[in-house]
Amino acid sequence: MAGAAPIDERRLRRIRWRCRRGLLENDLVLARFLDANATSLTEDDVASLDALLDLDDNALWEVICGRSEPQPAHAGFVLRLQGGPALPALCTPSMDEARDAVGNEDDRS
Repeated sequence: MAGAAPIDERRLRRIRWRCRRGLLENDLVLARFLDANATSLTEDDVASLDALLDLDDNALWEVICGRSEPQPAHAGFVLRLQGGPALPALCTPSMDEARDAVGNEDDRS
């Protein structure tokens, strides 16, 4: 399998830099994923991550949270990314956010 070899340190540093995003939620999920999985990432994983990082922040967050579908070639990697401990808390709106959303809908009528 060509993509099974671990990535080198220079490539890992580059991918870590690309994972620094403008949306805090993306930063948290990506940083924690890399902290837990950096030593086991393969070239195939990096190719999938690179493709995801080409998305804008909001589109990336929608894919990470499962609100939109990733490209089929990256679906397996996204499932691994979604399995991290930070994700459930970040994708679930807080009670205040939920209240605000309901309140904002009432204001629009």
